[in-house]
Amino acid sequence: MEFTRKQYMQKLINKKDNGRVKIITGIRRCGKSYLLFELFTRYLQEIGITDEQMIQLALDEFPNAKYRNPIELDKYVRDRIIDKTKKYYVMIDEIQFVSEIQNPYLEDKKAKLGFIDVVLGLMKMKNVDVYVTGSNSKMLSTDMLTQFRDRGDEIRIYPLSFAEFLETYRGKARNAWLDYYSYGGMPYVTRLEGHEEKSRYLKDLFQRTYIKDVLERHNIQNDMMVLDNLLDIVASSIGSLTNPAKLSNTFLSEKKLRISSTTIARYLSYFEDAFLISKAIRYDVKGKKYMQTPVKYYYTDLGLRNAKLGFRQQEETHIMENVLYNELIRRAYDVDVGLVEQHSKAKDGKKIRKQLEVDFVVNRGEQRYYIQSAISIENPEKRKQEIASLVRIPDSFGKIVVVRDYIKPWKDENGILYLGLEQFLLDEEAIKL
Repeated sequence: MEFTRKQYMQKLINKKDNGRVKIITGIRRCGKSYLLFELFTRYLQEIGITDEQMIQLALDEFPNAKYRNPIELDKYVRDRIIDKTKKYYVMIDEIQFVSEIQNPYLEDKKAKLGFIDVVLGLMKMKNVDVYVTGSNSKMLSTDMLTQFRDRGDEIRIYPLSFAEFLETYRGKARNAWLDYYSYGGMPYVTRLEGHEEKSRYLKDLFQRTYIKDVLERHNIQNDMMVLDNLLDIVASSIGSLTNPAKLSNTFLSEKKLRISSTTIARYLSYFEDAFLISKAIRYDVKGKKYMQTPVKYYYTDLGLRNAKLGFRQQEETHIMENVLYNELIRRAYDVDVGLVEQHSKAKDGKKIRKQLEVDFVVNRGEQRYYIQSAISIENPEKRKQEIASLVRIPDSFGKIVVVRDYIKPWKDENGILYLGLEQFLLDEEAIKL
């Protein structure tokens, strides 16, 4: 059983030997190492690259702890680049494990050495092509790419999409969606049998990997309970508008804990950096402006979200919305939460101002779509409610309602396209119908 990860493999192949470092990012255990050390390595072998030309190192493995020192890491790699006439492919997994140390050759205590110095040095070697993976977005996506001054390409890896999940699905077809939204797309989960095994793996992964990483990286000593509760609250409210102040009030009213909104905002940013959650900002469609608060948070993997809640809250409405968000992000769209203001008058003549929600405002280049997520629209009143915001958007971009039911795609008198969920998830061109 093997996932081909075609989307990411093609990106790696296209960027091979382009003179830039390839930075493969994503939540831990989503398949970055497998992509690089198995799939891409196999491709290199097939085109004639020898094992000696591939220098591979996984820094999250204990036997390689020595190479978390940037000087030792640099020496390890350079000692293996022995033939200037051959091309070498350097692959370093989980590079954020490299510590920043004082430069031992300088007296200035502010002079530091880190993984960026190692990678920059390797990039200057004409016969070296560099690939690194990492699980911290702030360190890799921001700091690293800034240091490289447009000499790095980020390739973001996600847990399995529904289409990838189906590649090796062994159960009955009618159960695929239920299994996917229950246990998510972490590749290893698909090898496990039964709820107990899958649940235990996901819960252990959360506590022993993700929470542990956040605590260690940010040197958090006494707030593990706060982090744990915060992730529970976010998991319970996916698809709902919130902000740090609201979450602070929730802690006070429900947990009897006084946590400042500033602290909560900082902790949320840690979870985003670790790729556990993503934030969608509100966009005023008619006013054409962003509103920084409130926002929506979505879990990168629904299995992790469900495991965090002990599989107690399985509201398909919110889960479906989260899956759609993740799929749109995976397709390299910019995704916002939309709002459309509606103005009317009451019987007494007073003005009524109402904000209607658009689940997703989706952009990629010149493309734009407005997308609503709905379990069903069989009831005329329900359909009218779902499209209320879409019919009030004064432009000609595509307007789509994705429904849980299996339906034949059709358009109504307003030009709104109705798609079944599975068709949307399995056919990336479906929204262009």
